Amino acid sequence: MNKRILIICLLFGMFSCDEYLDIVPDQTQQIDLLFEREEVAYTALATCYAYLPKNDGVYTSFMMMSDEVTTPISKETDGIRIMKGQQSASNPKFGLWSGWSDQGSLWEGIRHCNVLIENIYNVIDMTEDEMNVWAAEAKFLKAYYHFLLFTYYGPIPIVDENLPISASDDEVRVKRRTVDEVINYISGTIDEAIIHLPPRVLSSNDLGRIDQVIAKSIKSRVLTYAASPLFNGNNELYSGFVNDEGIHFFNQSYDQNKWDIARLASLDAINTALENGVSLYDFNSTPPNFEDDYQDELFIQTLYDLKYSVVDKWNSELIWGNSNPVRNNDWWQMQAACMMKDPNASSVEAAWQWIAPTLRMAELFYTQNGLPIDEDLSYEYQDRYSVTPVTASQNLQAQYGSFTAKLNLDREPRFYSTLGFDRGYNRTWGNLWQLRMKKGETHGRIANSDDYLISGYALKKLVHPDSEGDSYSKIVTYAWPIIRLSELYLNYAEAVNEYSGPSSDAYNALNVVRQRAGIQSIESAWGDASISVNLNKHTTQEGLREIIRQERLIELSFEGNRYNDLRRWKLAEAYFNLPVYGWSVNETTISNYYNITQVGVRSFNSPRDYFHPISINEITINPNLIQNPGW
Repeated sequence: MNKRILIICLLFGMFSCDEYLDIVPDQTQQIDLLFEREEVAYTALATCYAYLPKNDGVYTSFMMMSDEVTTPISKETDGIRIMKGQQSASNPKFGLWSGWSDQGSLWEGIRHCNVLIENIYNVIDMTEDEMNVWAAEAKFLKAYYHFLLFTYYGPIPIVDENLPISASDDEVRVKRRTVDEVINYISGTIDEAIIHLPPRVLSSNDLGRIDQVIAKSIKSRVLTYAASPLFNGNNELYSGFVNDEGIHFFNQSYDQNKWDIARLASLDAINTALENGVSLYDFNSTPPNFEDDYQDELFIQTLYDLKYSVVDKWNSELIWGNSNPVRNNDWWQMQAACMMKDPNASSVEAAWQWIAPTLRMAELFYTQNGLPIDEDLSYEYQDRYSVTPVTASQNLQAQYGSFTAKLNLDREPRFYSTLGFDRGYNRTWGNLWQLRMKKGETHGRIANSDDYLISGYALKKLVHPDSEGDSYSKIVTYAWPIIRLSELYLNYAEAVNEYSGPSSDAYNALNVVRQRAGIQSIESAWGDASISVNLNKHTTQEGLREIIRQERLIELSFEGNRYNDLRRWKLAEAYFNLPVYGWSVNETTISNYYNITQVGVRSFNSPRDYFHPISINEITINPNLIQNPGW
């Protein structure tokens, strides 16, 4: 065992206290030894990064907690069980607070960050500037871990420094703080980190390490959440949620100025990102041979722009991807669960084919005119489930001459880059597949196998086109996109509209995203009386709010944002209590397959399910922790 591996083992073994949020360090003498030299201290920094949640893991992923996807019952994950109301305070199914079997809690991660911040200036072979940067990285990570805990548990304790071993029980039994206190702490700590962070880290050996672009972008998200209805003046759901002194955890008065703070932070993040070379993705590589008319087809170009904006590793649009110096977090497991099987392959061990987008998500995407399907006069919304032949003009959307649902035709490019459907296409395994998804067909359910797409839709967005599922070694990996540039434009548009109403600033930010998506501008789509059911909807604050929200749910779909967005808008009960629908995938004929059937359930108990339960065991250890309402 070499020196570096030994140090890593020591670090992980050393900080193993399970009580009081892990804020009291143990074995202080050994901690001092870890900060004698840069090489050893680097391992301490890497350990801070190691607590970034494993978004690539199907069973612990944020993405699985929503109404976006479903699976066969035999493949259900804890995320889906949470959405079915199957967790309790005695058996929480989400481990950010207490940890998972393969990853410690974020409180442990925060303690590691504090250890580094408190000891980094003892390293004798580092310059002051180097030490400042490492301390800033740890500060940001500490703030980010607080933010993740805040997002899923609401008001939380603030652990800004580790307590000495001599601390009393009263000192270590920390209390939850108000929403405003937590947000101010997170935002302020990020600001402290920004001072010493480099503008942008682009070295291939350091990709994923924190820089100013990342820090400002996450700050934009933090302040956007803080201004949102769930956290800003929530006297509807949490009027009785108070601490032991009777102080409300949630501010009971709405503060519109929070949206202006979010606006300024988002604008700063956008400008900093652009100044440092971040840009919306443009596919300029040589296309595969099967795209014979690629150069002549704007539609195909747009599909590749959209597809590779997520799966092209460390591309220009990716602001922060989940990768760190300790754990190679390149993404493979989620791809395997989404990847369709190739019946001609000798092995399909890495193609699981059981994460399926829901019918609700298929209906979310716009028409080819850039309008919601129920707001486009040219779209046959009431007849959307009917079967129709694919015409020559639709041959890039689906297979010419075949039959598919009207719902699958004449949609925006993001629909076709994200979803696979019967008689559509899938660019996968390095080939162009003509999908045939009825039972017994090439890409449908084979016999009674549990590896099948229960809704009749495949999730193409998260699978690299060159990934091949015959072995795990052939999956083309990339870092999970924690935040992309497109989110910053959406954050900015939302903040502008919520603070001061519709304006060219909000329209322009939205149109940057829409232009890359291959659809017309906000003003053109909703300002055209020949196609818009709700003419000039974008000119009212309420109308533009709906537009911004749908744009966000489409653009960031399947990236782990929908669950948090619907909660922060206080819309979760309206969406998460609806049944899950799909096509009748166990049928073999057109007439039977294209019937809507219920394929799952969701259950959301408000206000309980807006936040996750703190484990009863944690509250027993620390009686000062007040449980979230309803648990």
